[in-house]
Amino acid sequence: MPLGLYISVPFCKQKCTFCNFASGVFSPGKMQAYVDRVCDDMARAHVTAELVGGRFDRAVNSLYLGGGTPTVLAPEHMARLFATARTRFQVEADAEITVECAPGSLSGEMLATFIASGVNRVSLGVQSFVDQESRSVGRTHTREIVLADIERLRHRGVTNISVDLIAGLPHQTRKSWEQSLDEVIALGVPHVSVYILEVDEDSRLGRELIAGGQRYHAHEVPDEELAADLYERAIERLNEAGIRQYEISNFATPKFESRHNLKYWLREPYFGFGVDASSMLESQTSVQTAVRFTTTDDLDQFIAAAPLADVQNVDLQQVKEEEMFLGLRLNRGVTVGADVGAVVEELIGSGLLERCEDRVRLTARGRLLSNDVFARFISVSAH
Repeated sequence: MPLGLYISVPFCKQKCTFCNFASGVFSPGKMQAYVDRVCDDMARAHVTAELVGGRFDRAVNSLYLGGGTPTVLAPEHMARLFATARTRFQVEADAEITVECAPGSLSGEMLATFIASGVNRVSLGVQSFVDQESRSVGRTHTREIVLADIERLRHRGVTNISVDLIAGLPHQTRKSWEQSLDEVIALGVPHVSVYILEVDEDSRLGRELIAGGQRYHAHEVPDEELAADLYERAIERLNEAGIRQYEISNFATPKFESRHNLKYWLREPYFGFGVDASSMLESQTSVQTAVRFTTTDDLDQFIAAAPLADVQNVDLQQVKEEEMFLGLRLNRGVTVGADVGAVVEELIGSGLLERCEDRVRLTARGRLLSNDVFARFISVSAH
């Protein structure tokens, strides 16, 4: 099965207050050293696969550059990453090639590099079309910049565009959320991702919310109930507009689902490069099992060629668990065996699962409480 390649680019012009990823602001010298390291790792991918006991296949049908903000790289760095990927792997002619972009960071030279490198999909981290909400979390773009970027992309032939939105940003209201939904629907983009603001200790805003403080506009963040309502409203509006939900956080018009992200949920093999990048390859010993491994989340350690941060052999029991909780993320749902029949009935009775022909899937309420559902299945499988 062809691989999905993921390249992590952990650089930003400035870090958003809600961000909990391994990214930050670094010097251009670090960027050069980083690109060198990533390219070296791609050249040695077959050695890495052999070392961890994974099957290596050079065929690739999806390539994804995520961040951070990949477009803060110099165009020559971006071009080198793509050229190395195409040299070291067999990137199929119709491969989906995606780059994440922060609105306002897409220069004319970078856009030309995209076109020359075969980029055919762009994911824009818009988060909100309301300027006050964007500014409150450290974003520097405006609604007008977003519209201009989309127009420029389409003019150059990149029409497969995804827009990210976040429910629960500071100052967000039901009225302002409707405005963002109106805008994204009117734009006619074929893919939209909708996330609920994460509150954890890995972001500045999250820490402030936990502490009950007021920095980073924490006192203006909607409560959990309102954020959940906004998310459910997005499901309703986007489905009505023909941008159908196909995964907990993702919506698309027909045939525009993210091929790369589907690999994660369908447990297809993928190889990650860069800081805090994850990989999953089929095991050399059995096509029914797999091996997972990650890289360090420390930039300096990564540049210094630190060993893999974690290597895990995934046995048949773990495969079964992953197929369940990853498959349940998808609206199509999963088929289940008799061994989990009791928990399925329990979750249907609780309104968290529903039957759809010969499959079960999350209900609207189940999507909001998906982690609880997944944990319930894993607890049963463990016994």
